[in-house]
Amino acid sequence: MKSSKKILKKILIWRYKNISERQFIYILSILVGVLAGIGTLALKNLTYFFQWVLEGKLIRDAHHSLYFIFPVIGLFLVYYIKKYIIKKEIGHGISTTLYAISKKNGIIEQYKIFASLITAPITVGFGGSAGLQGPAVSTGAALGSGVAQLFHMNTKTRMLLIGCATAGAMSSMFKAPIAAIIFAVEIFSLDMAFASLIPLLLASVSAVITSYFFIGTDVLFRFKLQDAFEINDLFFYVLLAIGTGFASVYFTKMYFGITDYFKQYKNPVHRLIIGSLAIGLLLFLIPPLFGEGYGLINNLLAGKHMAAIGTTPFKIDLTNNWVIISLLIGITFFKAIAMTTTFAAGGVGGIFIPTLVMGSALGNVVAKIINQFGFHVSETNFTLIGMTGLMAGVLHAPLTAIFLIAEITGGYDLFVPLMLVAAISYALTKYFVPYSIYTHELAERGALLTHNKDKNVLMMMEIHKIIESNFLTVTPKMTLGEMLKNVVAQSNRNIYPVVDKKERFLGIVLLDDIRQMMFNQELYHTTYVEDYMKTAPDIIFYEDTTETVMQKFKESGAWNLPVVKNKKYVGFISKSKLLSAYRTKLLEFTS
Repeated sequence: MKSSKKILKKILIWRYKNISERQFIYILSILVGVLAGIGTLALKNLTYFFQWVLEGKLIRDAHHSLYFIFPVIGLFLVYYIKKYIIKKEIGHGISTTLYAISKKNGIIEQYKIFASLITAPITVGFGGSAGLQGPAVSTGAALGSGVAQLFHMNTKTRMLLIGCATAGAMSSMFKAPIAAIIFAVEIFSLDMAFASLIPLLLASVSAVITSYFFIGTDVLFRFKLQDAFEINDLFFYVLLAIGTGFASVYFTKMYFGITDYFKQYKNPVHRLIIGSLAIGLLLFLIPPLFGEGYGLINNLLAGKHMAAIGTTPFKIDLTNNWVIISLLIGITFFKAIAMTTTFAAGGVGGIFIPTLVMGSALGNVVAKIINQFGFHVSETNFTLIGMTGLMAGVLHAPLTAIFLIAEITGGYDLFVPLMLVAAISYALTKYFVPYSIYTHELAERGALLTHNKDKNVLMMMEIHKIIESNFLTVTPKMTLGEMLKNVVAQSNRNIYPVVDKKERFLGIVLLDDIRQMMFNQELYHTTYVEDYMKTAPDIIFYEDTTETVMQKFKESGAWNLPVVKNKKYVGFISKSKLLSAYRTKLLEFTS
């Protein structure tokens, strides 16, 4: 241990002497990209191993009821791993990473490197209806934060390296380096300046090269664009955009609804039992919901509708187009339910891939219905653009949606409908759902990073660090003489908080208000603190955000305001110290 510390110390000394800060950040961004790429590949391959063992062999050769059994087993395994091995909460990858950036200065616990790496493949590999992108981001972000902490990088660089890790995870997962950079900027509100763009480029490229090195040219979506965009189809794309917009609202509302329902069960075992049985039943009735769902997407893109739907426990006529349409509508409707139930039961995964699955099914449905009425549109194009619409709406990431689909199709021939559908779907969803699944809870807690630098700096400030507690307190029944002798004479402040016996804040006494009475000894024993006490201009509550505190200073015009926690006096915050802390944080955040 000591030898490793000595080696690290020598590396840091050599770095300070020979490599500039910017060059070192470039090196670290490449390192983080490679690590994120390896972590993502490990996550994917472990998941595919479980799927190959279970789905590829056992489910095909054994009874259909295994669609019910395997997800239940997987969720129980994850529960016991979390409880007895990890012993900590894992959380959703992207949401927890956003919180770490906004409220923890980019410090991410290192157990998150392996937590998702173990639990997500079991959840998804055993059939849980979730994705791997969130866990990949969680693993990569923890690696990026760890590298930054190891080399003692500042807060700004730590956040940048987390963004690099996010781009690396996305790039490695989809082999779409441009979309990966846009995803990091769009979701994590990174500064799109030259200083941050180069590290993101290096991380994204190094991650995709790592992916090519280990798995060659194999990609998640095996598709090559064949049908060009037709201007005559523009009206139908508008219909698709409206459909994906409302589907995105449904997806988001369903997620929050099911999540809130399961919160009523305080015991995690109860959530596990109810959730695992529900997801098992869903997968038994609708097998295409099993696992991530890449097979369904690839089959729909290849025009293999029978393979996409797979085997079902019902005897139905799969040669009838309206039956196929009905089944795909069912997949569209129940994917959000299956995914959220997987999470509610304790499973670990992401929402990114389920969004693509739901979008592909919806896009294919719209195209099939249009074709049933005598028109002709490309089902593969609508499948792709349906994915774009859902991604733009559910994730609130229209640019990521556009560039991801453009990259995986190998060209930009569909750029016009991609932009149209993404814009309409995003605008429609944003109207009904102001925040995405990733950011809803953070926004409610006032912990959401945006592209507004001023708000970001205010949000990242920690109020408790600027509270001054060296104000001497007085009580209402204290005489003027006692106050002057025991408090005023001992204090270098001109304001005195008034509290009761339980330390509850009652008001303030200002030195200016008692200055004229200080030398009138007749008042020393006949007047009391309560005679001079006045209401504070405003009160800062301990849980207030920095933005709220700033607003209270602005509206009250005060120079000092008291801080109260659970009705008890804590201290004062001065405007000068608040502004000084803001300036320090601003320099730290933007330098």
